Amino acid sequence: MGILPFRSEVSERFVGLQMRDQFALDESESQIRLKMAWDRVMKTLEQDVPKTTFNRFLRPLAPADLAEGTVEIHAPGAFCADWVRNKFTSRLEQMLSEELGEAVDLELTIVGRSRPTTDYAPVMPAIVEPIAVTDSTTFRPNPSYTFDRFIVGQSNRMATAGAKAVASDPGVKYNPLFIHGESGLGKTHLLHAIAHEIQRRDPRASLVYITAQQFAEQFVQALQNNRIEQFRRSQRNSGIWLVDDIQMIAGKEKTQEEIFHTFNTLHEIGKQIVICSDRGPRELHLVNARLRSRLEAGLVVDIQAPDTETRAAILLSKAQAMEVQLTAEIALLLAENVSGTVRALEGVLIRLAATASVEGREVTVAMAEDLLERYYRGLDSGRPGFDQIVEAVSQYYKIPGSDIRGTSRKGPIAHARHVAVYVTRELTNDSWKHIGSLFNGKDHTSMMHAYNKISELMTTDRDLSAAIRTIMRQVHPNL
Repeated sequence: MGILPFRSEVSERFVGLQMRDQFALDESESQIRLKMAWDRVMKTLEQDVPKTTFNRFLRPLAPADLAEGTVEIHAPGAFCADWVRNKFTSRLEQMLSEELGEAVDLELTIVGRSRPTTDYAPVMPAIVEPIAVTDSTTFRPNPSYTFDRFIVGQSNRMATAGAKAVASDPGVKYNPLFIHGESGLGKTHLLHAIAHEIQRRDPRASLVYITAQQFAEQFVQALQNNRIEQFRRSQRNSGIWLVDDIQMIAGKEKTQEEIFHTFNTLHEIGKQIVICSDRGPRELHLVNARLRSRLEAGLVVDIQAPDTETRAAILLSKAQAMEVQLTAEIALLLAENVSGTVRALEGVLIRLAATASVEGREVTVAMAEDLLERYYRGLDSGRPGFDQIVEAVSQYYKIPGSDIRGTSRKGPIAHARHVAVYVTRELTNDSWKHIGSLFNGKDHTSMMHAYNKISELMTTDRDLSAAIRTIMRQVHPNL
C-alpha cells in the first residue's frame, strides 16, 4: 500500500518486557515505549548526521514523556532547544511517529544539565573541549536535501537558479550569493543541495558548512583556548563557505569582525560564499554597515511563501519520498487548508500516513477531510476570511468593497486597497500570488508593493497604525 512501515504494538510490548530491566521501575509503559523508540532513532541519526552536530545538539536531548500524541523531550539549554526546533523538529517527529506507530508532535522543555536517561544524554563535562571544525571531512549534507527534491515555484525560482549556478561553477557566478526568507521555506535545503552537487562533481572539494551561531561559539572557544589561528585556518582554507542563519550574529561585535575578515579573505581569492538569513542584508540592523555592504555585493534573492499549487507539489514529492500513496486531489486539499510553512505540511502528511497505517487502508479524500476537521481547521477557526477583511476595511474607510477589490487608482481607494492587502497578509499568511488573485487577479509584485508601502508608512504614521489595529481586531477579536 505504500504506507509507512510501523512496528506492531504486540512486538513493541514483547521487546519492552525483555528490556524493562533497563528502565526505572516507576516509569509508565508509554515512557518505556518512548525511550525504546528514542534509542532507535538516535542510533539511526548518529550514522546520518555529522558527528559534531549530533554530539552538540542531539546527544544531550533526553526523552521524558509520551501522552496524547505529544512527545516531551528535555533539552539542556535554550540554544540547543531553539536549534532543534528550527532545524530538526520535522525529522524527529517523522522518525518517532514511525517507531511508535502513531503520529506524534514534539515538545521541547529546557531543564538544564541533568543525569542521562539513555546512552544518548550524557552528563556534560565542566570543561568543554574546543569544538571540532566543521569541514568537508565531517559535513555530510542531508540526503533528502538535493536539487532533485526541491520543488521549484514562482516563490523560489530565482533562489534556486542562483544556487544551481553557484553549485555548477563555484566562485565564478554570483559570489557572494545571499538567500533570505522566513523560516521553513527551504533556505537550508538549498545550502545542502549546493554541497551535494559540489561534492558530486569533486568529492575532494574543500567545503565548510556552518551556522552563524556555531561560528560564534567556535570563535569564543578558540579565543579561550588560544587556538584562534587554528580556527581561522579551518574557515579560511575552504573553497566553498556556506553560512546559515547569519542573522544570529546580530549584536555580537567581535564575531561580526571575524566574519568580516573571513569573508574578505575568501572573496579576494575567489572562493565561493553562500549565506542564508531570515531577512535581507539591509534589514540586519544590529550588524555593522561594512559587513552588510559585503553581504549585498553579489546576488541577493529571497524565497517567498509558496502558492497553493507549489505547496501541493511539495506534498506529492514528500509523499513519494515517504512511500505514501497520495493523489493530486488530496495534496491540493491539504495545501489549501493547512496554513504555515513547509514543516506544517510535513506534519499533516505524517499524521495522515499514520492514520492510514493504523486503520490499515490507503489515504482517501474522506480521511483527509476528517483529519483537517479534527486537527487543523479548529486551529484556524479564528482566522478571518477575505470577505470579512474587505468588509472591515470598507466600513472603516467608507469605501465600497467592490472598489477595494477593483482596479481604481484614485488615492483614497488605492490606500484602502493597500491596507486590505496588508491586513490579509498579516492575518492569513497566504502567498502573494493567492492574495493577488483575490484582488481581481493582480500580480504578486503589486501585492508585495502594497504591503511594503503600508509597513513603511506605519513606522511614522501613528494614525494609520491605530486604524490597522482597529480593523484587525474587528475581524480577529483575539488580537
